[in-house]
Amino acid sequence: MIITKTPFRISFCGGGSDMEDFYREHGGCVLSTTINRYVYLIVHPYFEKGHTVLKYSENERVDDLHDIHHSIFRCILGDMGINGVEITSTADIPSGTGLGSSSSFTVGLLHTMYCYQGKYVSKAKLAEEACETEIEKLGAPIGKQDQYAAAFGGLNFITFRSNGTVAVEPLIAHKKTLAKLQENLVMFYTGLKHDANQILSEQKRNISKKAKSDNLLRMCELAHVMKGAVEKGQLEDFGSILDESWQKKRELAGSISNSCIDDLYECAMKNGAMGGKLLGAGGGGFLLFYCPQEKQARLSQALNLDTFPFSFEYDGSSVVYIGDKYWEDN
Repeated sequence: MIITKTPFRISFCGGGSDMEDFYREHGGCVLSTTINRYVYLIVHPYFEKGHTVLKYSENERVDDLHDIHHSIFRCILGDMGINGVEITSTADIPSGTGLGSSSSFTVGLLHTMYCYQGKYVSKAKLAEEACETEIEKLGAPIGKQDQYAAAFGGLNFITFRSNGTVAVEPLIAHKKTLAKLQENLVMFYTGLKHDANQILSEQKRNISKKAKSDNLLRMCELAHVMKGAVEKGQLEDFGSILDESWQKKRELAGSISNSCIDDLYECAMKNGAMGGKLLGAGGGGFLLFYCPQEKQARLSQALNLDTFPFSFEYDGSSVVYIGDKYWEDN
């Protein structure tokens, strides 16, 4: 038996510039961090060798890998030629909530399957193959940030070059700065789920429009400014940068925000938040705010939503248990 855990992420600034239609022309960048909330994958040889069993939100038992309904399972197991296994997936947070769950799952499954085969795989290769799986093979209208965040872990400035290569640069900041940043960030679950692919498809179609492209260029500038603020310990600027970035992002597609989200955001800004954003593609999920710790109780009461505790995570996708196979391959 092998167990892996792969973290979810929070993207602070630059989201959208990781889509190929944009970074191929302009380059892109994102400031993000992984958090201590994970997707867990467990693989074990299945007793009946001719069958493959998958357990996630549904249960599947197939004889032929081509019959797998779950597209990511089907693609990765098919490409690697792995059958006769039982794989169970569980997560701390449901999908459709803006924390990069699909890419965390893809990275985690790749990592688990390489480990099951007894093969070492680098974080860079995990991220690259996860992008290839989701974007090229399965045609998802998404960018590259989530895969790299999940694979590498940590608080990073991720650069997407026009030639398609990606650079992951950990932020160098004082421990006191990082502790203060973490304590001043507060998350709330809106109770709304979204269809990320639908929202990102609209955003992808809009990238060619100059106004939308200009917004993304400004968001990249803000990501650089935010990086500098954290590295210099100037967190008083963090909230206002978040706010400006959110205002630019919500203009990229009509479905990114809605009246409910706008009302919650306005309420938060009147009750102690210095800036914030809706995480992920938009339409629902988690709201993140930068709010001084002493004002967070007031903020929570005003929004009438429960806070969602989290802390920064620095390991990325990792193996947490390796047991013995209980039979040898023929």
